[in-house]
Amino acid sequence: MTTEDFSITDKNRVKRSYKRASYKKETVYHILDSSALAHVAYVIDNTPFCTPTTHWREGDYLYWHGSSASRMINRLKQGVDVCVTVSRLDGFVLARSAFHHSVNYRSVMCFGKATLVSNEEEKYRALNNMIERFFPKRTDEIREVTQKELKATSVIKMKIDVAAAKMRAAGPQDDEEDYANPIWAGVIPLTTIIGTYQPDDRLENGITPSESLNVWTSGKRLDDVLTETQQIYMNRLT
Repeated sequence: MTTEDFSITDKNRVKRSYKRASYKKETVYHILDSSALAHVAYVIDNTPFCTPTTHWREGDYLYWHGSSASRMINRLKQGVDVCVTVSRLDGFVLARSAFHHSVNYRSVMCFGKATLVSNEEEKYRALNNMIERFFPKRTDEIREVTQKELKATSVIKMKIDVAAAKMRAAGPQDDEEDYANPIWAGVIPLTTIIGTYQPDDRLENGITPSESLNVWTSGKRLDDVLTETQQIYMNRLT
């Protein structure tokens, strides 16, 4: 994992609660890799839009995909500046006053210029990589994408020019005089856990989950699984 830092600019500088910020690529990438949902913000005709999408990372590049006819794709393929955010809620922080209630979280804000993956071979590879990033070796099991599907799908990539992470992982921080109040205070932790598989109703008898799902064990934390599959994915790329 890289030990480099992102440059601090007017775009990514954290001003409020700046002590919670990190500009280390290692920290930013870990938060990106432990999540599967990003929000992409952009402007069309002076109107802001923000689109949720599945993302994946290769080195300093973020990728996401969408329908070739979507408003997001039609705008981003023009090569515009975008802001991509990822956030994870880790807990509710209950204090002895309303003012000091808070949340524990991990978040990232990334800036760069979106570009369309126009080369068909590169797009094909990127769409396969999207599957491999989450489910190692699954592309060896499923049928290949068709030309019709390739035409209907667009892939966007963005080099992360600058980024910042912001995190909180602590208990309540009350005013000193409030600690004597006889009210419970503390943290309610929150995690997303892998559940029990729900087979498709039309699944033929005898078909069981394959090797591509070995990491996705029921009861494991989602962020741990995503971090593990990202490492497997990056190892395969190298």
